[in-house]
Amino acid sequence: MDTRLLLRSLPICALLLAAVLPARAQDNYEIQVYNYELVETHHTMVELHSNFTIDGSKTVVDGLYPTNHAEHETIEITHGFTDWLEVGFYIFTSERSGQGIQWVGDHIRPRIAVPKRWKWPVGLSLSNEVGYQRRQFSTDTWTWEMRPIIDKQLGRWYLSFNPTFDKSLHGQTVGQGFVFSPNFKFSYDFTKKITGGLEYYGSVGPATDFLPTRLQQHQIFPAIDLNLSPNWEVNFGLGVGVTRSTDHLIAKMILGYRFDF
Repeated sequence: MDTRLLLRSLPICALLLAAVLPARAQDNYEIQVYNYELVETHHTMVELHSNFTIDGSKTVVDGLYPTNHAEHETIEITHGFTDWLEVGFYIFTSERSGQGIQWVGDHIRPRIAVPKRWKWPVGLSLSNEVGYQRRQFSTDTWTWEMRPIIDKQLGRWYLSFNPTFDKSLHGQTVGQGFVFSPNFKFSYDFTKKITGGLEYYGSVGPATDFLPTRLQQHQIFPAIDLNLSPNWEVNFGLGVGVTRSTDHLIAKMILGYRFDF
C-alpha cells in the first residue's frame, strides 16, 4: 500500500466526518453503509438483516411503537440485471414482547452504477429506494430515499461515503423537503478473511435547515466483516447512539448469500 496516498486521504476522511458530526438515521431495519458494487449480472443476492434494540425508546411517542427490546428482521432480495443495474426488494418485520411478529412494510430499490470496465478512480453508484411502512412504525407511510454511493479501496483500507437524502411522500413530514442522512464507513483488512472498522449513521434534518443537535440522530457502530467466500456476506456490529433522539444501543447482523440465478 502507498503510505503517502493513505496520508493524503486522511484529511479528506476527517472533513467528511466533521461534516456529518457537527432527523432521522437509517431506520433500524437495514443498517448498512453501501459499497459501490452491484450484484453480478444474472445473480441474485438474498440477505437477512437482524437488528435488536438493546436500549431504545420505552413509551409510545407520536403514535409510534417503542423500540426498546424490538427485534427487526428484514429480508432483502437483490437481482443483477446488467453490469450497471440491479433491483432490490425488502420485506420489513418487527417483533416485541406483547406485540408479536408484525409486518412493517415493503420497499423496492433500483440502483445504477458506473461499470467497472470504465475503470474510474472511485466506485460510484446511485440507489433510489421507494416504499411503504405502517403508521405504527413510521410517521411517514410512503417515503423515497436517494443514496449516492462513493467508495475506494486503498490497499488494506476501505472508505465509503453515502450522502443520503430522504423524502416523505405521504405522512407527517411530507412538507419538510429532503432530509440529509449521511452514512460513512472506514475499515481495515486485518487478514484476508477478517475486516474491522467503524460505521456511522446520521440524520441532521432538512438539507437546507439542520435541526438543533439535540434533535439530530447520530449512531456509531464498531463492525466486523467476515470474508468467508465470494458468495457469502457476513457483517455484525454494536451501535451506540450519541444524542437523546437516537436509540442508545443496537446490535446488528447481516447474513447474505449470492445465488447463480
